[in-house]
Amino acid sequence: MKKADTFEFYRRLAEANPHPETELESGNTFQLLVAVVLSAQATDAGVNKATRALFERVKTPEQMVALGEAALKNHIKTIGLFNTKAKNVIALSEALIADHGGDVPANRDELEKLPGVGRKTANVVMNVAFGAETFAVDTHIFRIGNRTGLARGKTPLAVELKLDKATPQPFRLHAHHWLILHGRYVCKARRPECWRCIVSDLCAFKPKTPAPKAAAGKGE
Repeated sequence: MKKADTFEFYRRLAEANPHPETELESGNTFQLLVAVVLSAQATDAGVNKATRALFERVKTPEQMVALGEAALKNHIKTIGLFNTKAKNVIALSEALIADHGGDVPANRDELEKLPGVGRKTANVVMNVAFGAETFAVDTHIFRIGNRTGLARGKTPLAVELKLDKATPQPFRLHAHHWLILHGRYVCKARRPECWRCIVSDLCAFKPKTPAPKAAAGKGE
């Protein structure tokens, strides 16, 4: 995608949603980290439903360790891979206490050392909690980067690096949120809703998906 088109692509997304935010619910940085770990291969809505009661009770790594793995599993049993995730959350809580005084580090390399924390999770925490200009590439962003031509790559890391290089100011801080939300609600995996996409004319995807007959008739 040309630089001018990339700028316009983000400009339109920013105009439509000036202050995008993560849809994961949390009350502090530790809860955010836990929520992002739990969100792997799960929906944000599903994670929020499971963590509301948990986060009323648990606000710190110390409280998470005191809660224990068995009780944590009971809280998050509706989330996919909950056994492994519970083990990782307890382990990362212990690591935060032992290595960081109970605080979540504002450093991607240190975050990635924590159990259950990969690059995508670290990037989300760095961006949302600490205001870093990072690009957390999930399935939505990977799809959009390749489908639109914004940042093509065969791996999430390749897409991330291309987004980092191509995304201009003043859009860098919120870029990954705009792309995630666009992928979640408009540029969907099975059938992108091109007929209501505000950046369709800048997108390399062809042929554009036409509106369903019912949707097309409503505006006539």
